[in-house]
Amino acid sequence: MKYMQNGGFQNNSLMRLTLLFTCLFLLGLWATNFFLYFSKMGFTPDSVVRYYLGSEQNFTMPRSYQSMLEVTHMHLPVMGLVILMLTHLLIFAPFQQGTKVAFIVVAFVSAFMNEASGWLVRFVHPGFGWLKVVSFIIFQSTLTFLLIALAWFLIAGKTTTGASTAKRYTRL
Repeated sequence: MKYMQNGGFQNNSLMRLTLLFTCLFLLGLWATNFFLYFSKMGFTPDSVVRYYLGSEQNFTMPRSYQSMLEVTHMHLPVMGLVILMLTHLLIFAPFQQGTKVAFIVVAFVSAFMNEASGWLVRFVHPGFGWLKVVSFIIFQSTLTFLLIALAWFLIAGKTTTGASTAKRYTRL
């Protein structure tokens, strides 16, 4: 844990290897999240509404409160921990402070909105279908950036200390 707390994982090849393999598993999370979404919905608000409110044409029932609660119960802690780990490691990457803050905020907010938007469509108003589509796209894009940036950072072995490293990455 001290490597995570102090950012010392950059100089420990075994810790970097462990984190790289974790990135592979999280890439699997990203891919399955993508495929699960498209197995139920598409990039149109109407497809989201049909999934959550049911469809007479497709003979599907609306999502029940119980099933949505069970999914949310599992998604919230897992997504929170995944985003915590990725954004925590991003803190040590050689990006500008504003870039780090932006990706931390966008990651957490888009993940939360991705979960909340289904509830909003189902129990508030179907007009929130667009929010599900947008938050899904933003969340998946943010995960993509975090995973690629972290993998690059771990492979390159760069640290945030040293003037030359800071100068090299100030453009990011």
